[in-house]
Amino acid sequence: MQKSYLLTISILLSTFLILLMHQGCNNTNKAKSDNSSEGFTFKEKLSDYGFFKGNLKNLEPVKGVTRYDLSTPLFTDYAIKDRFILLPHGKQINYRASGPLEFPDSSIIIKNFAYTNEAHQKIMIETRLLVKDPKNKKWIVMNYLWNKEQTDAIRHITGAKVPITLLDENGNKHVTNYMVPNTNDCKRCHTNNGTLTPIGPKARNLNFIPKDQMNNQLTKWTLEGKLVGLPEISKVAQLPVWTDNKHYSLEKRARAYLDINCAHCHTKGGDAFNTGLFLDYEENNPNHLGIKKAPVSAGGGAGGLDFDIIPGNPTQSILLHRMNSVEPGTAMPELARTIIHKEGVALIREWIQQLPQ
Repeated sequence: MQKSYLLTISILLSTFLILLMHQGCNNTNKAKSDNSSEGFTFKEKLSDYGFFKGNLKNLEPVKGVTRYDLSTPLFTDYAIKDRFILLPHGKQINYRASGPLEFPDSSIIIKNFAYTNEAHQKIMIETRLLVKDPKNKKWIVMNYLWNKEQTDAIRHITGAKVPITLLDENGNKHVTNYMVPNTNDCKRCHTNNGTLTPIGPKARNLNFIPKDQMNNQLTKWTLEGKLVGLPEISKVAQLPVWTDNKHYSLEKRARAYLDINCAHCHTKGGDAFNTGLFLDYEENNPNHLGIKKAPVSAGGGAGGLDFDIIPGNPTQSILLHRMNSVEPGTAMPELARTIIHKEGVALIREWIQQLPQ
């Protein structure tokens, strides 16, 4: 009788363990967004989240992780950027006509940075996570630095300098120390009116058909049940593609470039609010755009020049001078780059040159 009882207990325990292991295996291939009322806790390694399957550096998203792109992206030392969004199960993004889309609590925005080396290989550098904490409904940020073996990225708070030799889109070689920001650097650019907020995922930045895709991004998300409240797509604002001179004017392309590269700080409520230089795409006030405007706090960074923009005279315009520099205290943007974006500088120079005097 005792042997029979022990055998029954043993069978029950074995069954329980098998079920538990099976459940654990199922969970390894599904990325989850923490929606606990206790608040979100950042994990130690990128692989711990389960965002991607297979070889981690290939960034092949699991079901539930959505890849996205921006019509005009921020320049970061010719970095290759892969962007993804993970929404909590059963939740949706609410459409907003201006500013970032309204993400539900526990949403995670994943942004990966890599470069092309001299052997034409893609080398991962860092991954940044922006998470909407369910506890206080505020966004929080964390960086992950990839190891030399390219097998994982480890939580990294203090920032880093990574020596790299990269090839840009035209095959030109650049040698630099890539700057991985610390979490406070991230907050500087992502803070508006004292609140941390996403920068890229605005309706106007997402309103286009990405390369190698068939459908408009916003329309696709609506059909998939990820986005609600989208009006007729023709009524949604669109940020021009700065490299597309066939469909957009020089004016629109230059304004789009300044918007995505500068306006997160140079906007009302941004880190550079006190300068009075506002570079949002919607800004129409010539003085706020810097046209014949004297700088407020440029100091030595102005290079002895008198106005932010002098129409028809790019060489005497502070805006172009600071874009065309890598010197600390002069270079703009202050963060996110150590290399001059020659193509971007050429665009803004041409735009200033044709501005009516």
